[in-house]
Amino acid sequence: MTAPCDSLSLSDSPPAARRDGRAGAREWTGLALLALPTLLLGLDLTLLHLALPALALDLRPTSAQALWIVDAYGFMIAGFLVTMGTLGDRIGRRKLLMVGAAAFGVASVIAASSTSANQLIAARAVLGVAGATLMPSTLALISNMFLHPHQRALAIGLWATMFALGMAAGPVVGGLLLAHHGWGAAFLVALPVVGLLLVAAPFLLPEYRAPQQGRLDLPSVALSLLALLPVVYGIKQVAKDGIGVGAVLALVGGLAFALGFVRRQRRLRHPLIDLGLFASRAFSVALVVLLVGLVGVGGTMLLVTQYLQLVAGLSPLEAGLWMGPPALAMLVAGITAPLLARRIRPGHVMAGALGLSVVGYLVLSQLDRTPHGVAWVTAAFSLVYLGLGTIAALGTDLVVGAAPPEKAGSASALSETVQELGLAVGIATLGSLTTAVYRTRMGEPIGGMAMGLQRAVSDSLAGATAVARELPAGVLEQAQAAFLAGLNAAAATSAVSIAVLAVLAAVTLRHVGVAADDGLSARA
Repeated sequence: MTAPCDSLSLSDSPPAARRDGRAGAREWTGLALLALPTLLLGLDLTLLHLALPALALDLRPTSAQALWIVDAYGFMIAGFLVTMGTLGDRIGRRKLLMVGAAAFGVASVIAASSTSANQLIAARAVLGVAGATLMPSTLALISNMFLHPHQRALAIGLWATMFALGMAAGPVVGGLLLAHHGWGAAFLVALPVVGLLLVAAPFLLPEYRAPQQGRLDLPSVALSLLALLPVVYGIKQVAKDGIGVGAVLALVGGLAFALGFVRRQRRLRHPLIDLGLFASRAFSVALVVLLVGLVGVGGTMLLVTQYLQLVAGLSPLEAGLWMGPPALAMLVAGITAPLLARRIRPGHVMAGALGLSVVGYLVLSQLDRTPHGVAWVTAAFSLVYLGLGTIAALGTDLVVGAAPPEKAGSASALSETVQELGLAVGIATLGSLTTAVYRTRMGEPIGGMAMGLQRAVSDSLAGATAVARELPAGVLEQAQAAFLAGLNAAAATSAVSIAVLAVLAAVTLRHVGVAADDGLSARA
């Protein structure tokens, strides 16, 4: 491992690969290595969901502890992304990636061997902090390795699809592991990836540390955590329990600290986030596209997985297999969108792909309990994921391309943060809309049914499914129809918002030119 340096050293990058700005075999092999931690983070998410029933039988967590086992990871990732992205710019992006990967491996072992729910919660929190080092570090290193705009766009497109592929593979890999091993195997799957990354990174990945960045401003770090963590917590509380006093106080407090964070950044010579990046229209609009696009995907993805299991009656493994075609659609979009952007303006490519997503949402808005519902859901969600793959690839490239090299880590972290927030907001808003429609339809008392059953049925489709054997004839079908009505409303809402987003991308990014050999106009 080389010592930190103020820029890329000659030993870190073959001269032949740099003379014409094009990456060579070493860089493309390095990209394959950088794809592994991104794949791992997606895999880890769905693996845990499959392991929860077995985990609950062993550790017997309370309902609050069970929620924290799931949420601690996401909280820490969302809270530390900005800090870790900037820290990588200062101490070295490869160094931070390797330290974070090692910490992820150690925390995975601790999580797998946990003997209590509290120990597992703590391990999951450490996993989240370590995970926050991986995403911005990998993306910032890609910007160092691929200087040619065509190659950088394609590399980012490939990188952007890995998370979805990991999520799609999670139920399959998890089903195979849990069939032969305990729930701890869901965490130990990270060890081979971490081991390969630690061994190969010094040989395949360059080191980069931005020059003259100054010391990390700890008050800014504290303010960023005090802003992001309450906001994410408040959003999740709204998704779980609706609007309440605790959720509102968390959101208001987080926004107040966010205002303080912004005001401090304007005064600092070396801020945690350079607010001057937002002067670039391409940078700002790309962040908005990623945020709003992920709102639609986040909420709809949750509803689609519930449909496949609670309405169509598929097992988690079967539901995961049916989510394979959408993941493949995202992979295709992530590869082809950068190629199309060489001849068509990126804003127009994103607008066209988002238009296909609108068609997918409209199909979901008409979904009912037909025998071919699963096929329709898969086809519709594949169109949604075509749009997601396109905006993830081109939007991320616009964000990173608009930032100077020394700010790539910070820009990458902002890209990841808005996507995390988009997913959380989508689950909260569209989930709450679906719940409201469901409870409106199922709120009336059903004759001949005990009060406890009535509460379960009127709360959610999951509650109705849990007591299905005790319900009078036709009540479960009624609950499924109420859930579908909520899903239809959420999909229609997404269709409208994504249609507006498509117009925004086409109009506001119309001046961002086709990628040329001297770079996108966004960087100019």
